[in-house]
Amino acid sequence: MRKKIVAGNWKMNLQLDEAKQLLQEIKALGKNVSDVNLIINPPALYISLFKELLENSVIALGAQNCSEHESGAYTGEIAAQMIKSCGANYVIVGHSERRSYYHETNAIIAEKINRALAANLSPIFCCGELLSEREENNHFKVVEQQLKEGLFHLNEKDIKNVVIAYEPVWAIGTGVTATAEQAQEMHAFIRKVLKDFYTEATAQNCSILYGGSCNASNAKELFSNPDIDGGLIGGASLKAADFLTIAQSF
Repeated sequence: MRKKIVAGNWKMNLQLDEAKQLLQEIKALGKNVSDVNLIINPPALYISLFKELLENSVIALGAQNCSEHESGAYTGEIAAQMIKSCGANYVIVGHSERRSYYHETNAIIAEKINRALAANLSPIFCCGELLSEREENNHFKVVEQQLKEGLFHLNEKDIKNVVIAYEPVWAIGTGVTATAEQAQEMHAFIRKVLKDFYTEATAQNCSILYGGSCNASNAKELFSNPDIDGGLIGGASLKAADFLTIAQSF
């Protein structure tokens, strides 16, 4: 059975006291969630403290990014091994904001995947198309290329530790959401690409999440589709009640 996952990407939000308050609210409400893996991806500064605050909780921690380098003179960067040593088990790799604002290529993202796996972190690999690419009917081609160049250097064993998140760039932070039909179509396509490159079993066991203005109002419709295994949640993860409503939408 594939894991049902709801992961909150807090991005660059919340001062420490605000972040602690939100975490405690999610921790309390999270006791009402079963059969869903909850992951919180706060700013990296907070991971060590959150690990302590989440003692005896099933909520997992992740980082929002890691360096493509193992260590060295890379001022301001954070290595995957550092993230792991602070108590996280996941790391988001290849988010569209990293691709766009920081010009991360598929080659750089592939190296980040390697560093994450070497540190025993599970990468949440993001892929998705621009609005212009969808309008030109190139969305399948773009996502397939991102998968092949970012992930498909991995062997069968390593790919099983990767979570994939489809995030149409035109729907991130815009309030616009892909229709349930559009989301399902792409998720099914991603699973087929996985099957064609690896095996049917690998494709069927991979959790594929939807990211792109998923919220408490539309999560149920999205998650009802057979190839959508949960969500990578942005703004709605900053409200405990909304985040938990999404987690209860399966």
